[in-house]
Amino acid sequence: MSKNPTSPPRDRTELQDRNGRQPTQWHLFLSSVLPLAGPIAFQQFMLALSSSADSLMLARIGQEELAAASLAAQYQFFFSLFLAALTLGMSILVAQYWGAGNTHAIESILACVMRYAVLLSLIFCAALVTIPRTLMQVMTNDPTLITLGAQYLRVSAVSYVFLGISQIYLCLMKNTGFVVMSTAVSSVGVLIHIIVNAMLIYGHFGFPALGILGAALSSIVSRAFECIWPLLHSLRRGRIRVQPTLMLRTQRVLERDYWRYCLPVLGNEIVWGGGFMMYTVIMGHLNTDAIAANSIANIVKDLLVCFCLGLGNGGGIYIGNLLGQNRLSNAKETARRLCHLAIAVGALTGGIILLLRPFILHATNLSPRANEYLSGMLIICSYYVIGKSINSTTVAGIFPAGGDARFGLLCDSVTMWIIVIPLGIMAAFTWKLPVLWVYALLNVDEIIKLPAVFAHYRRYRWLRNVTRATTDSSIRCPARHRPQ
Repeated sequence: MSKNPTSPPRDRTELQDRNGRQPTQWHLFLSSVLPLAGPIAFQQFMLALSSSADSLMLARIGQEELAAASLAAQYQFFFSLFLAALTLGMSILVAQYWGAGNTHAIESILACVMRYAVLLSLIFCAALVTIPRTLMQVMTNDPTLITLGAQYLRVSAVSYVFLGISQIYLCLMKNTGFVVMSTAVSSVGVLIHIIVNAMLIYGHFGFPALGILGAALSSIVSRAFECIWPLLHSLRRGRIRVQPTLMLRTQRVLERDYWRYCLPVLGNEIVWGGGFMMYTVIMGHLNTDAIAANSIANIVKDLLVCFCLGLGNGGGIYIGNLLGQNRLSNAKETARRLCHLAIAVGALTGGIILLLRPFILHATNLSPRANEYLSGMLIICSYYVIGKSINSTTVAGIFPAGGDARFGLLCDSVTMWIIVIPLGIMAAFTWKLPVLWVYALLNVDEIIKLPAVFAHYRRYRWLRNVTRATTDSSIRCPARHRPQ
């Protein structure tokens, strides 16, 4: 196999600049992590923009359409939690096996994950088609929002199948050197989504104005594109792809390893995502103004927190590569610098939210009371993102890179379900506190978990190589699979 851009990373300590000088450690760190984190952050931004496009464009139709689409989108968010667990468990093993140069093991892992992703997608699709009103009644008690949201869910159901397949392939591309192409796929998909949204929501270019149904149809078109491009890319010579025979019968040792790391991640994603959905349910049972303001605040937060997420994702991939090569001291130093960078990025993101706050309040088409809620929510978001940046880098990046996913499950279970959600329910429905007090209580989880996160980081239980490439002959890399 000829040399290609998917070759695992090599030690960069011998690099020199044009004047023959040795680069600084920070220069080496940034030149290793940013090429991964930057494209992933941009991809996260485009994905957030895609999910936000429906709400932002429907806001011009009316506040009820905005609120209904935002609540309906929570089921895609919940679906994405399962996908995140599948892909993060996959990333733990793929990043380390890629560092070890064993692509045969990666093909087995890919086939295993794809099998479960397709099954999961079909289950969600069937639920959205058959019981959309019941699902919307969980989110709100407003009859108008239930009717609009049910229409959106039923039409967009097919997009979940495309999304399930595409996200597994995009995860593979990010972990095997095609991070830029993965970003390109997501970016073009978002552009298609926005263009088709404009055509079908507003009725441009001779198309009928379908409103919220147009947004649902647009999601099908864009997700289908995001699915087809990676599949075609995988058919090229020398690329890692799903092998049908492996989907039917994967290597048991690798599947056991996969579920060993995936199940804690899955539990963590369900605990965290279920908790986040509970926040939306609590806000959704207050009033329409609170729902609309919360929708805009979440859009702003999701769009601006993307580099924080990219830093954790890209840093986790690079640390996994180092651990797979048994370069534990390099991985430890890289993690330390990642934490420092995460604090700076979180503070910068919070500052940007405060700077943009006046422009956001001026641009939104909300009622005066909803705009007042939004003003306070953006201030709360400015400190929330600092904790989010640190936790996404450590709990969702550094720790899973070494196979340590159980800590996140325990941490989120305590902070969200034992502390924050009970407080939020009592604040909203028992104490009947003002909306902004409720919102503030629902956004302290990322802050109160920080002491436990830092203490766990310093124990270094995550600093380990989880591959079997050097100990299990059954999964050693055959010669034809070794990258050149």
